[in-house]
Amino acid sequence: MIIAVDGPTASGKGTIARALAAHFGLPHLDTGLLYRAVGWQVADRGGNPDSADDALAATAFPDSLLDNPALRSEAVGALASRVSVHPAVRDALLARQRAFAGQPGGAVLDGRDIATVIAPQADAKLFVTASVAARALRRYVEMRGRGEDVSRESIEADLAARDARDSARSVAPLRQAEGAALLDTSALPPAAAIAAAIALVEKQTNR
Repeated sequence: MIIAVDGPTASGKGTIARALAAHFGLPHLDTGLLYRAVGWQVADRGGNPDSADDALAATAFPDSLLDNPALRSEAVGALASRVSVHPAVRDALLARQRAFAGQPGGAVLDGRDIATVIAPQADAKLFVTASVAARALRRYVEMRGRGEDVSRESIEADLAARDARDSARSVAPLRQAEGAALLDTSALPPAAAIAAAIALVEKQTNR
């Protein structure tokens, strides 16, 4: 069984995808980490994330880089959004993601183009979303908890900019796939969102 979970930044899709993987006993891949790794490597090399050549050169990274906690920072998330607009970068990471989805027994993948590009054959498809205000508040609480000095206004502006960039890119734009169930988590606590997601997957897969 392949479960595809798509959605914008801070919508809760990662939390939901991990919970689905645990519930159904499947391996999980946060595909956004791949783009974060590329963005981090570009910056680490002193490159320009808006340069297709610099970004493509950074796609050959070791799997061990995905365990680097620095990839979870807000700054690296912004870099990931910038490198992900390059078609060559997306092509370079495509096989890696499809191989994970196609492993025996299935998998859960979350990102922005899982159900539209990576695994359109997925048995269950979810599009997880939330208002920009709700997502900004979540990210603000998370970042303040790590001791980062940020404002909700700056986070909200950054999320809106990422949404626009991700939805407008020419290759694999962020959108709800045909047949994907919509799950708005704006007013849902994590436990309720996870329960709703499990119910939607069970409905789509007749489990």
